[in-house]
Parts: sequence; structure tokens; C-alpha cells
Amino acid sequence: MKRLFTGASPTVVVPTPNTASDAAKLGTFGGVFTPSILTILGVIMYLRFGWVVGNVGLVGALIIVTLATSITFLTVLSISAIATDRVVRAGGAYYMISRSLGIETGGAVGIPLYFAQAISVALYAIGFAESVVRTFSFLDQQLVAVVTAIAVTALAIVSARTAIRTQYFIMAAIAFSLLSLLFGKPLETTDIEIFGATEQLSEPFWSVFAVFFPAVTGIMSGVNMSGDLKEPTKAIPIGTLAAVGVGYLIYMGLPVLLASRADASTLIADPLIMKRLSLWGPAILLGVWGATLSSALGSILGAPRVLQALSRDRVLPRWMRVLGTGTGSNDEPRIGTIVTLGIVLAAVVLGDLDAIAPVLSMFFLTTYLVLNLAAGIEGFLDSPSFRPTFQVHWSLSLLGAIGCLAVMFLINSVATIAAAAIVAAIFFWLQRRELRTAWGDSRRGMWMAMLRQGIYQLRQQEDTKNWQPHLLVLSGAPTKRWPLIEFANALIHDRGIVTIATVLPSGSRDGAQQESMEDTIRDYIENRGVRALVRVVTAPDPFDGMRQLVETYGIGPLVPNTIVLGSSTDSEHLEAYTNAIVQLHRAKRNAVILRENVQRGFGDRRRIDVWWSGAEGNGGLMLLLADLLAADIDWRQAKLHLKLMVQDNAAVAAARANIERLLRRLRIDAQSQIIESVSRPFHVVLKETSQHADLIFLGMNAPKDNDYAQYYDELQQRTAGLPSTVFVLAASGFTFTDVLRQS
Repeated sequence: MKRLFTGASPTVVVPTPNTASDAAKLGTFGGVFTPSILTILGVIMYLRFGWVVGNVGLVGALIIVTLATSITFLTVLSISAIATDRVVRAGGAYYMISRSLGIETGGAVGIPLYFAQAISVALYAIGFAESVVRTFSFLDQQLVAVVTAIAVTALAIVSARTAIRTQYFIMAAIAFSLLSLLFGKPLETTDIEIFGATEQLSEPFWSVFAVFFPAVTGIMSGVNMSGDLKEPTKAIPIGTLAAVGVGYLIYMGLPVLLASRADASTLIADPLIMKRLSLWGPAILLGVWGATLSSALGSILGAPRVLQALSRDRVLPRWMRVLGTGTGSNDEPRIGTIVTLGIVLAAVVLGDLDAIAPVLSMFFLTTYLVLNLAAGIEGFLDSPSFRPTFQVHWSLSLLGAIGCLAVMFLINSVATIAAAAIVAAIFFWLQRRELRTAWGDSRRGMWMAMLRQGIYQLRQQEDTKNWQPHLLVLSGAPTKRWPLIEFANALIHDRGIVTIATVLPSGSRDGAQQESMEDTIRDYIENRGVRALVRVVTAPDPFDGMRQLVETYGIGPLVPNTIVLGSSTDSEHLEAYTNAIVQLHRAKRNAVILRENVQRGFGDRRRIDVWWSGAEGNGGLMLLLADLLAADIDWRQAKLHLKLMVQDNAAVAAARANIERLLRRLRIDAQSQIIESVSRPFHVVLKETSQHADLIFLGMNAPKDNDYAQYYDELQQRTAGLPSTVFVLAASGFTFTDVLRQS
């Protein structure tokens, strides 16, 4: 047993899956090359390739084959790079993507891929039945399709090895049909039409390309067998490259044969033109039937293995976990195969699948696109852990991804958008489930690369246009000072960065224990809806720890610009506490001190009083913080009250005009209130007019002498009994009202 997932939900223990013995596993030829080449040489080759040559001519057909194969070839290079970097287990493309780009991306691609493969079995069965009924008209088409689906499923249930051996006979039939075509003769003497039929009789080049392209995308049939291969790191690159190479040679030779044996109009008009051109016509029917059956067999082998991997990785809901069960020494996904057969039979009975067929094709192409992206991202990040023996430059993978995306829109833009919407919906569903895995992926590398580049770009001095609150919250144990964290989180609401810091006594924890405590705090705050960084340090006393954090915490220019801490009324530590505030100011950090009214908390969160002290210094910062706070969802009903005390009635009108003008200029929705002191001291006016506020912002004097402890003590005494209050000391040299003007 091994532990795979841990998180907010109970830990899930995943049983280690059964693995087949090496003797029972498949080699390169049987496991990868055979299913891949048989899917590449599929129905399109027999029934549509003559139409392709007739529409665009010999040169156009050769160009189309080369362009289409080039995109597939680039995808194979990406697959080979990923496959030779790590052991690829059951799940094929899903396994590769989930281990490179994360389980959410893997699941978002893997679930549609499973349904695309499952329903493809129905499409192949219906196509096979249509062809058989044309030859044997007395048969019932739906019955033939049902029997075909059950037959290929039965082969898959017996074992993958049995199914692959069956495909050898199918390969022989296809080879025989191609030889019959090679030794055939022209219908009539004709000149090779280099550019195809006339414009009136032919389709545009890119429309023909869109019809042909699916013919060269059969490489997933081999990749899906990854869990059944002896050496997937060798078999997947060699087998898929060989299949693409052989397929390319055959498709490059066929246009020459077809163009030299029939004119363009005949090639367009007769879907079974190859039958008429062959030495023995029925051999082509054998090829058509063989190609259809091999494609159905490849899909019924691959789909349950993707389903098995999805279930084992806990991507599927809990009640579907039984689908991850393997049977026998070869770990055959028989339960998944039976479930897949149910989907296939339902699709066969439904019959008309033309409406969803384009979307299914887009699911396959989405898989190829994401595989290219995965290899490209891994290569671009150049992570030390990404060391494939099959080296591919990241630009080739990116080119393959662009090619896949272009072809998707070229084939069917509506189906492309529909497929993208389905994949996105599954991705967000999985993201909300917060799945955790035991493996790493390249997402962290992507974030690190962007972070590295961003930090280098932030070397210049912080400006008012881009100022964001980066808060260092000295909370201690979060359970004891949760309102402090709650207040800081409300100020940020996804704009800046919050770090929750705790200072422990020196020697009380070793490094591992500090890391464990950080994880505990992080889980605690995340469970309460707060996203923040967490830092735990040790120091002789909390104030030394505070200075240590202010001096050393951060990376490059990305350091906290605002320190949030709780108030202290402990006379024993008053001197050390105020000295720490002085040090913060000298370090040019904003100090924000929350003194909570324990009985009232934050009240109803409907009124915020800001006592104005001028645009410079504290005034601008207080107004900015209050405006940020009022934008938080919990404070959305709060009304800002900007208050100013004047000495006499003569100054009221001018002060009110100035305040109103300021609020209009800063575009802040606040109510101004000018209060005449009438010889009353400020602290009396403060208590009289703000006693019903839910939160008060007050500025603090900047330290100028050695009596800051006395000043702070008097400030606390004069403001005692007020609602929860935020004392603000702005860093010098920064005009915070300019931030509001820029916003």
C-alpha cells in the first residue's frame, strides 16, 4: 500500500496496482507499432484518399500528406521526450499529461479522451456494419454493429496480448489489399493531373486537408498500451516513430498510383475507386473491414486503460473507484472494459452519431495539443529533473501545439470551441476538488520561472501607479489573534501579499518542527478562507524576531511594505514594543496597529471613521487602507466617514470645501464631517463622535525623540474605550494619496 493523496478531506490510501510480469508484457512491434500503423492506415485511406487526390491533384495530395504528417511527427517527438524522461505507466496520454502539467489538466484531457475512444468504437462498429451490409444486403446493420462491438470487446477482455495477435491477421489483410492495389491496372489511359479537377468540380485545398488529417492521428492506439509494455521508454518512441514513418511512405506512394490510373473526376466520384483499380477487387473490401476492426480494437483496448488510470488517481468520484481494479497477472481492466462496452452499445443503438463525431475528433486533437505543450513547457523550463534520453527542442513542441490548434479550427471551429468548453469545465471541477498528489509536476516550475522574471523586473523603486499592500502580519498563534489576520486579509482581497508571521523563543523548535508548524498554520488559515504565506522564526524575544523579519524577510525588491501588529498595553514590555515601532519607521515600513475592542469586535461592519490629518503621511495611507477595506465583501455595506476637527466655526466652510474637493478628485465614496472643537481636546471630540463607529483609523506621530514610549502610552490611555481602532504610522517619503489618484 502507498499513500498518494492527503488534504482537507480524510487521507486516501491507494492500493499499489497489480503489475504484469515482464514475460507477459508487450514488445515494441506488437504493443505500439502494430496498433498505431493499423489506425493510421484506416478507413480514410480506402474510402477518401482517392477523393483527396482527385480534388487537389498529385502535387496537392503530396503536400497535404507532408503537412499532416509533419504535425503528427512533431507530436510524436513530444511524446517521445516525455516517455523517455520517466516510466510511463497505465493511462498513456493521460498519465503523461497528469505527471507533467498536473492532475487537473490530465483529468480535463483524460476524461474526454476516454469518452472519445469509447464512442469511437461505436463509430467504427457502425462503419464496419454499413460496409458489410452493402455487400451482404440481407443482414441487419444494427445487429451487425452490435455483434461487432461485442466481438472486439470480448477479445479485449480475454487479454491485450490476444487482441494484438488478432491485429496481426488484420495487418496481413491490409498488406494484401495494398499489394493488390500495387499490382492492379489503370481504368483507362490517362495523364497525371498535377493540380486535380477543375475549380468547379473540386473542393478548396484546406477543406480537403481537414478531411485527410484525421488519417494520420492514430498514434494514440500504441501510446494507450503504455502500462502493458515491457519497456515503454523504448517502445513508445521507436514504435510511434516507425508507425508514422511507414504510414508517410505509404501515403506518399498512393497518390502516384491513383493519379496515374484514373482521372480526377473519377477519383472524386467513386469512394471505392481502389476496388476497381486493384488486381483483385475484394481485397480492398478486406482492407476496409480490417482497418475498421483494427481501429475499433485499438480503441476498446485503450479506453478502459485510461479509465483505470483516472480511477486509480482519484480523478473520478469515489463511487467509481471500482473502475480502477485490475484483473489477473496482467492487471487487465476488465471491469472498465465491460463499462465501456455498455457505452458502446448505447451509442450503437442510438445510431446517428454524426452530430458529436466532430467534437470527439477535437478531443483527440486536444490531447495531442496538450502533449506538445507539456513537452514544450518541460523543455523550456529546463528543470534539472527533466532529462529525457530522446532530446527535443522546446520550440518544436510549441510548433506542434500551434499546428494542432490551427488544424482544430480548420476542421471545425464550432466543435473546437465546444470541446474547449467541456475540457475547461472539467478542469475547474477538478480544481475545486483540490486533489493532492504524491508526484510533482511542471506547474511549480512555470510559476518559478515567472516569479524569477518578475522579480528581476521589479528591481526599480516602488511607484504610486503600481503600489500594492504587502503585509507582514505579526500575529503569533492565529487562534489567539484571528481578528488581526481577518483584518489583514480584508485589506488585501487578492490584490497584494499577506505573510502570517510567528516568533518563537530561541531553541524551542528545530528546523523540521518550524516547518511542521508552518504547515499547521497554513492549513488552519486556508480552512478559514485565508490565502497567505506563513513564516515561523525563533528569536530571544518577540521584538528581536520582529526586527529579524523586517530586515531579512522577502526576496529582492519583493519585501513587505506594511507591518500589521496588535496593540500592546503591557507596561513591562512597553519600551521594547515602541522601540520596535521606531525601528519599523526608520526602515521605511508602514506600521499598522490594530487594537480590538474585545466586546464589540468589528461590530456590524457598516461604518468606518477616518480622522483626517492631511494628504501627506498618515492621512493618505489611512484613507487608502479604509478604501481597500470597504471593497472587501464583508465590509461592502460599510460607509466611510472622513472626519476633521477645526478650532472654530469660521474654518468649517473652507475645510468642508477642501475635503469635498479631495474626495471628488480621489473618486472615493465617503461622507465628510467637519467638527468644531469648541475648546474641547481632540480625544474628547473623538470619543463623542466616533463611539458608534465599527472601526476607527487614527494617525500616529512620527518618532522624533526618545520619549516615544510615553507618547504611545498616553495615546492608548486617551483612546481607551473606543470601538476597534487602527493606529497608522506611514513610512516617510511616499505620498499615498497619489496611489488613489492613479487608481
